[in-house]
Amino acid sequence: MRVSFRRFPDHSSAYSVIERDDGVVYRMKEFTRAGTRLPHDLRHFVVERELSIADGIWGGIAAGMVYTSMDHVQGRRPPHSAERSDELQRARRQQLMRAELLANLVEAIAMLDAPSGDDIRRLTRTKLSTVPVTEPGADPADVVAVPPPEVLAGAARALQLEAARWARLRVGEELVCEWRL
Repeated sequence: MRVSFRRFPDHSSAYSVIERDDGVVYRMKEFTRAGTRLPHDLRHFVVERELSIADGIWGGIAAGMVYTSMDHVQGRRPPHSAERSDELQRARRQQLMRAELLANLVEAIAMLDAPSGDDIRRLTRTKLSTVPVTEPGADPADVVAVPPPEVLAGAARALQLEAARWARLRVGEELVCEWRL
């Protein structure tokens, strides 16, 4: 799957273009306003790619999920695609929440200067403090299956690099990413 993230003028509405491997093309509205800030969906793309999250948002889109923020542009949608999308979203609810939590965590790590393993563990505890646990004394990081600090640090570095690439784009230019998980 190929995803194009175009740089739009500051404060304007933005979108990405998704070309799925089945030939269907969607335009997905961006939640963050255009500008120098890394788009929310590109942040997810980088984190899910770096952490090999195949069942998150982008893996779900590749598998046939269609969100309300996505408009069909071209290509023939597979039969029963809406039902398939609904089914995938229901079945992957927990995985999608995990992808969201991990993207937020990695973004927070990327904001730190040279975070140590202890810094990452501390930030992980803080970011995941709202995750419900069913067993007394259970660690939310285990519930969410958080990768080790060094893996999170690597994803944070990749996010920083992508953010720097994004910031250098001129209006009208784009980053094109390939989803291969």
